[in-house]
Amino acid sequence: MPLPVQEGPTPSYIQAHKGYDVRLRLFYGILAALMVVLVGGMAYRQLYRTGQYEEQEKVQSLRRVILPGPRGNIYDRNGELLVGNRPRYGAVLYLDELRPQFHREYLEIRRNYREAGDKDIPTAPQLEQIARYQVVQGFLDQISRVTGRQLTLDADALKQHFRQQLLLPFPLVEDLAPEEFAKLVEGLPPNTPLQLFAASARLYPHGSAAAHVLGYVGPTEDVDAQGLPGEDLTTFKLKGTRGRDGLERQYDELLQGQPGSTIFRVDPAGYRINPPLEEHPPTPGHDFACSIDLDLETAAESALGDQIGAAVALDVRTGEVLVMASKPDYSLSDFSPFLSKAAGAAIEENQAWPNRAITSFYPPGSTFKIVTTVAALRSGAITPDETIADCEGSMRISGHTFTCENGLAHHGRILLPEAIAESCDIYFYTAGILTTVDELSAEARRFHLDDRTGIDLPHEPKRMLIPDGAWKKKERGEAWFPGDTANMSIGQGFVLLSPIQLACFAASVARGETLTQPTLRHDPNRPGQHSEAIGLTESQRAALLKGMEECTTIGTAKMLSAPAMRIPGLRIAGKTGTAQIPGKKNVAWFICFAPLEHPEIAIAVAAEGDTPGENYAGGLYAAPVAQAILKVYFQKKTGHAEPARPGGAHDNAASG
Repeated sequence: MPLPVQEGPTPSYIQAHKGYDVRLRLFYGILAALMVVLVGGMAYRQLYRTGQYEEQEKVQSLRRVILPGPRGNIYDRNGELLVGNRPRYGAVLYLDELRPQFHREYLEIRRNYREAGDKDIPTAPQLEQIARYQVVQGFLDQISRVTGRQLTLDADALKQHFRQQLLLPFPLVEDLAPEEFAKLVEGLPPNTPLQLFAASARLYPHGSAAAHVLGYVGPTEDVDAQGLPGEDLTTFKLKGTRGRDGLERQYDELLQGQPGSTIFRVDPAGYRINPPLEEHPPTPGHDFACSIDLDLETAAESALGDQIGAAVALDVRTGEVLVMASKPDYSLSDFSPFLSKAAGAAIEENQAWPNRAITSFYPPGSTFKIVTTVAALRSGAITPDETIADCEGSMRISGHTFTCENGLAHHGRILLPEAIAESCDIYFYTAGILTTVDELSAEARRFHLDDRTGIDLPHEPKRMLIPDGAWKKKERGEAWFPGDTANMSIGQGFVLLSPIQLACFAASVARGETLTQPTLRHDPNRPGQHSEAIGLTESQRAALLKGMEECTTIGTAKMLSAPAMRIPGLRIAGKTGTAQIPGKKNVAWFICFAPLEHPEIAIAVAAEGDTPGENYAGGLYAAPVAQAILKVYFQKKTGHAEPARPGGAHDNAASG
């Protein structure tokens, strides 16, 4: 007979075991779930998000450095180097390679503070800055000992560089002379972290020659990295250069080199891990052929000497600028590698910054009589074979006395060629009034004297002025009087023009046309320019040219025919001028072109007088500058090496 089952409470040890078993199963279940999540997550990351994490790792651990490309060279029209590149010597430190030295110096400084019992111990970041400064200053001291310089570190520059440009070299000194560089190569200890470099700086082999034309460059951090690999990486850019004035600025895009790049891997602290992963070297910029002829430019600048003024010479056929001299000038070498404050102050004091060939506007004086001549002939106000006035030194116009050469000239009754040659004011007062201000202004505008020339240089202003009655009423609130027309007819009064404008005007007259577009870019295949014809008959043009030639033989520029200055066999058409500016320095003018029969070169020269009110005659001070240019130009054509003598026959000069 089976024993009866006894029922009662479950023993406590069995209950405890069951509870443990449940918890264990729950634990394993949770663990299994976690393992599934973990493995699944890993699988998901491996299979689906590998690219994303690789991209994040790349962005966090790679850095890109942009290296500017060297600029192209500038040559004159004959292939003479005007602007190039030269080695620029210096010394740099890669701060990311000095981490051990920084740390040792940090520990040393902190220990010294503690041993001294100083309660005001700087914070850890401050100690790190002090340590970095002392380490870097130590390397600068090495350079000082070798070169003999006394060099002091800029603490703020070091601090900023460490924070923002750690991967770039920190410049210790950037303007070492070649001999200093050689001393450092020999005198620095081996294995020094100092790195000497020979970078590129602009070279100006001819100093101040064509300084205002060529211009200069300045540093820039705006280096175009477009198209280089690693656009998504943290990028550092070494400073490049950018054209700031002259051709360097006008053709900066052409001259600018193409940058290169280097990609590095960095550790978690941001320090570089060598070697580079990728390197793409920069490429040089394009060369530029300038239209300037260095020999002519040098002759013009030498002839101008210490005078304040400008000279411009153009190829009559193409409009290419052969000469653009502006005085006072400055040495472009002072800008390489950078302009010092002292050099900049000297340029400012000498008022040498402006390119007076394109930025200075003066009354054109008697050179404007050529405009008056064309306007009077075309309008029928005068003819070449009639006299229109009797010059006795002065005449009355609207109750005012107008003189010829301050009342000293008595030309009598003369024809147009003699009036041009002798620059008779009485003749041109009369011609201008007979022509009317509207005709004079219209003719000047037909020669485009009321607008910029469009020369390919920055900063050509629009301050030229061809006035008329409407202008005076608007600007002055006054009526236009016959006396205003008389003044305008001889290039006085309100008329304002620049040397480049009058050079273009002279070239246009030489071709018998009304527009010359100047350019500083040389093209040996450039076609000749053509524009609207002046519109003179053969007899009218012959009278005009006869007067301009006689100006240089028997007239106000007759010194050009003196033995000391004459160019054998060369016929020159010219016109002198003296711009009289009340209360200011007078300006001597001369425009010309040659040879008369088949013009090749046109010139305009403006030279400011020394003192206000001085009779600064164009034949005395401006014409010799043009003659110096012409001599060199035709000597080069014929192969003769006869020296040009821009001085000489001043005592034979007449005013005008």
